[in-house]
Amino acid sequence: MPDPWESLQTTALLGTDRRPLPAPGPAAPYDEAVDRADPATALLELAALETVRRRAGALPVPAAAPADRPAAEDPRPELPAAAARRLSLLLSTRGGGSGVLANVGELLPQWLATARERGYRAPAASVPALLDAARARSELRPDAVALAGPLGRWLAERNADWRFVQRAAPEPVPAPEPASAPDTAPAEGDRLWHEGLFAERVTHLTLLRRRDPAAGLALLRGTWSTERAEDRLLFLDALQEGLSLADEPFLEAALGDRSKNVRATAAELLSTLPGSALATRMAERARTAVRLSAHGTHVLVTPPTACDPAMQRDGIPPKSPTGRGERAWWFGEVIAAAPLSLWSGHTGLTPERLLTLRVGDAIDETSSTWADDLREAWARAAVRQQDAAWARALLGPAPVPGPGRPARTTGAPAKLLAVLPPAERAAWTAAFIEAHGLGDAFQLLGACATPWTPPLSTAVVEALARAAASGAYPWSHSGVLGMTERALSPESAGAVEALAAGSAPATAWGETFARLAGTLRFREAMLAELAA
Repeated sequence: MPDPWESLQTTALLGTDRRPLPAPGPAAPYDEAVDRADPATALLELAALETVRRRAGALPVPAAAPADRPAAEDPRPELPAAAARRLSLLLSTRGGGSGVLANVGELLPQWLATARERGYRAPAASVPALLDAARARSELRPDAVALAGPLGRWLAERNADWRFVQRAAPEPVPAPEPASAPDTAPAEGDRLWHEGLFAERVTHLTLLRRRDPAAGLALLRGTWSTERAEDRLLFLDALQEGLSLADEPFLEAALGDRSKNVRATAAELLSTLPGSALATRMAERARTAVRLSAHGTHVLVTPPTACDPAMQRDGIPPKSPTGRGERAWWFGEVIAAAPLSLWSGHTGLTPERLLTLRVGDAIDETSSTWADDLREAWARAAVRQQDAAWARALLGPAPVPGPGRPARTTGAPAKLLAVLPPAERAAWTAAFIEAHGLGDAFQLLGACATPWTPPLSTAVVEALARAAASGAYPWSHSGVLGMTERALSPESAGAVEALAAGSAPATAWGETFARLAGTLRFREAMLAELAA
C-alpha cells in the first residue's frame, strides 16, 4: 500500500488537474468527510488530516544512552546585566536607523570586540542569536565565537547552520588542565591538518605558526607537494606569522613552484626579510638602476632593459599586468623588493634628504620621467617592509592650514599611514583635515584606530560644521558620516549636540547632527556598561 503522505506530496507537486486526489481508504475513515468538489481545498484538508494521524501515531523515542555530555565549563565572568540587555537589543535590530539613531546594528562589531577585550562570556540565552548573527555576517565571527565560548562550540556540534564555529580558532581557556590529563593537542592537530576542511587547516597552521613557527613550517613541508596550487598560495600567506630567515630555504624553493601566484607570494615574503638572498639580489639590481649624480644633486635612474630568467625566478613577471610600460614595471618591482636600508648606505643620505633631490634619467638628467615610478616603488617598499622612517618621509610633515592643495605624498597615503604608530596616524590625519577638510580624508580616516582620539574627533566635528556652513549637502560626505557613527569619540557627543541645536531641525544637516548625537550617546552608554 503506498504511503498516503507521499501520494499527497506527489499530487501537490504535479497539480490536481494532472493527478487525481487519493481515494479514501479503509485506514483513513475521516477522509470521506472531505468535500472533494474543490480539489485544491480538498488536498489541503487531506494533508491536515494526514499530519494529525502521523503525529498521533508517533511513538516516543527512547532516550540516548549514555546521556550527551554537557558543554565544558567557561570560567570567564558573565556580562553585566545592563550589557546583556544591550546585546539583546543589538542582536534584535535589523535594517537602518530610526529618526534619532543611525543604524544601531552597525555598532554590533564594536560591542563584540570590546566585550571580548574585557574577558566576558555571553549569557547562555543569547548564544543562539549571537551565532545566528555571526552566520549572517562573517566579519562578526571571530569575536562572536570567542564570546560564545565552549557553549557555542557545543551547540555548533548539534546544528549544521553553525558549523563555522568549529572552523574558528578556539579561545585560550584560563583554567589550566589537570596535570594528569593526557596531552591530546598534537594528535588532534595532526588529525585536523590531514582531515579537516581547508579553512580549518589554514586556521590550524596560522595558530601553530604563532606558537611554534618551526613546527608550523615542518607541518607544511610534509604535505606541500600534494597540495593544490590555490591551497599552497593561502598556506604561504600563513607563513607571515613568525616569518624569519629560518623560512628562507623553503621560500627559495617555492620560487620554482609551477604556480606563478605561489612564486610571486614567495618572492614578496622573501623581500620582507632584509637578510634574505632574494633581498640581496634585488639590492644589487637596485644599485644598478638608481645612483646619485656626480655632484649629488640628482638621483639618476637606469631602468632594466630586459627581464632575464633570474629576475623572473625572483617573482618579476616579464609582462606588466597593469598596462604600464615594461621597463617601468620591471624598475618598480626591483625597487619595491629591495631593502630600504640599502639607500642610506648606497647614497649616504637620509630618506627625507633623498626625497628632496630631483630625479632624472641617466642619459638625460633634466628629464623627470622616472620620478613618480621611483617614489611609488619606495612607498610600496615602505608598506611591505613596515618601515616607519620611510613612511614618515614619504608622507611628509603634517599639513598646516593655508591656501593650496594637499601636498603630494606619493602612492597610497592611507597605506603609508598604517605603518606609523596609532597616535601618530591620528595626529597626521587630524592635521590633514584641519588643513584640507574631509573631501580627501575618507581613506585616511579608515587607516586610523577606532575610536578616534579626541583631537582627531574634534577635527572631524569642526570639519563637518564647516561643511554645513558652506551649504554642502550631507550626502556629499556620506562615507565619512557613516564612519563617524562607529569611530567618533563618544566624548564628542556634546559638540555634535550643539551643532544639532544650532541647525534648523527640519533641515538635512539638522537631522544628520541629531542622529549622530543620538548614536554617540548610545555608544557612550554601551561602552560604559561594558566597563562596569
